[in-house]
Amino acid sequence: MPEKDSTSSKKLIEVNNVSKAFGENHVLQGISLSISEGETLTVLGKSGAGKSVLLKIIVGLMEPDEGEVFYEGASITRAKEKELNTIRTNMGFLFQGGALFDSMTVGENLNKILEAHTDLSFEEREQRIRHSLQLVSLGDKLDEMPSSLSGGQKKRAGLARSIVLQPKLILYDEPTTGLDPITASSIAELILTLQTELKVASIVVTHDLPTAFTISDDAIVLDGGVKIYDGPVEGLSNSHHDHLDEFLNAAKLDRSRREKIIQKAKKEKIE
Repeated sequence: MPEKDSTSSKKLIEVNNVSKAFGENHVLQGISLSISEGETLTVLGKSGAGKSVLLKIIVGLMEPDEGEVFYEGASITRAKEKELNTIRTNMGFLFQGGALFDSMTVGENLNKILEAHTDLSFEEREQRIRHSLQLVSLGDKLDEMPSSLSGGQKKRAGLARSIVLQPKLILYDEPTTGLDPITASSIAELILTLQTELKVASIVVTHDLPTAFTISDDAIVLDGGVKIYDGPVEGLSNSHHDHLDEFLNAAKLDRSRREKIIQKAKKEKIE
């Protein structure tokens, strides 16, 4: 990926030469990347390519064997638990299954996060919760139990929980896995809309090419733990790499949809 202009938005995350192995299985080998404020970076690759492991290392849930990860210049890799927890309040994490507490309503799930990490009053928490649910089109699901939600709604509720702390960065682990194409498309639209409205940076781990091509500014592609592409998402089609050609030919890419969603979000925000 070309060096970003030093006068542009500051870097939120820097991953420097990270490697991770489980026994003889080298999952990641010398991976480096960076993401700045308001950008969306997609990490692509087949199942087992090391995408989710990389995400866990970035958020501090797993330690690398080599290399280091920084958030706004502070080391995540070497951070003590208290410092790491402080850093994590600036990150939203959308797990594959939504990871909601089944015994709590949607609103209670969001409130639990706010109670644990903020000193907001009850009224302030309620306002934040309602706003977050409205952003993901679940304003009428405040008192619903997770078991009553569809798969797509659970993803949206998980995303609402991810943004309720108003993070600078959201990390998505396979956000469209297990969803039908229409619902997956709506989640992709939501990711891009939130980036446009909230100005958050996003790191999206996926093997879903249509989603990646819709939402991304830049992309990296992993194959066997090695980075085989690093650059603007539009450049994927011209990489002339055998593995990438095979990967890309499996899906039809539609970049034009990106600008339509951005313009729609900007128009709605103005109105």
